[in-house]
Amino acid sequence: MKIATYNVNGINSRLPVLLKWLKNAEPDIVCLQELKASQEKFPIDEIKKAGYQAIWHGQKQWNGVAILSKGLEMTEVQRSLPGNDDDLQSRYLEVIIDQIVICCLYLPNGNPFPGPKFEYKMEWIKRFKKRTKQFIDMDLPAILIGDFNIIPTENDVYKPEKWKDDALYQPEVRKAYSQLMKNGWTDSLRTLFPDEPIYTFWDYLYKAYDRNAGIRLDHILLSPYLKSSLISGGVDKEVRGWEKSSDHAPVWIELDRT
Repeated sequence: MKIATYNVNGINSRLPVLLKWLKNAEPDIVCLQELKASQEKFPIDEIKKAGYQAIWHGQKQWNGVAILSKGLEMTEVQRSLPGNDDDLQSRYLEVIIDQIVICCLYLPNGNPFPGPKFEYKMEWIKRFKKRTKQFIDMDLPAILIGDFNIIPTENDVYKPEKWKDDALYQPEVRKAYSQLMKNGWTDSLRTLFPDEPIYTFWDYLYKAYDRNAGIRLDHILLSPYLKSSLISGGVDKEVRGWEKSSDHAPVWIELDRT
């Protein structure tokens, strides 16, 4: 089973890129973030023509998450992160596919740091950790997947010193990410590639992609139940170089479901 995540940075403006990648990569499950489209503007007809069904939670202008599935039944669990009924930002979607809990997330950016946006980010992470602990406690097959807006380590960023004042690289958020690992989650790409630099985002400015001046923000974390099922994974970096592409590249893993 091939499972992928892709921050599309505007699903309608990047739709040709998304459809081309879906055709080439043929993932079974795809989690999308930053749709930047209201619920009724999601291009469901085009997605269906590409062979996928979808559950999505749109939001006008910003945010928005979706989960696509090819030939696998999806059951929606919830479309908001528990713990704050006043939080209306569409950043979380939880479904069950093939008896796996799939949690698609678009974690808050948190900039400018310091400030209320960073405080919101830390509050969101606190709620997220509480929810994910429930999966660990119940020993469920679960995947946390999406744009975490967290740079975990120095090996996940080009020139770390340039990010010391950015919300993506603050000690508090990196500690929170590390705590997920201590709680039992497995960083799939780091497990497969423990030492080499891995990037999933390259800014549009300063020819960042051409210089490979990237950062790793997009992660796929596996619960203990699924850890031994991990076969392979990677970043489809070349997609970032396509015309009118997102500033993120798709990230994927393969699991043995036999």
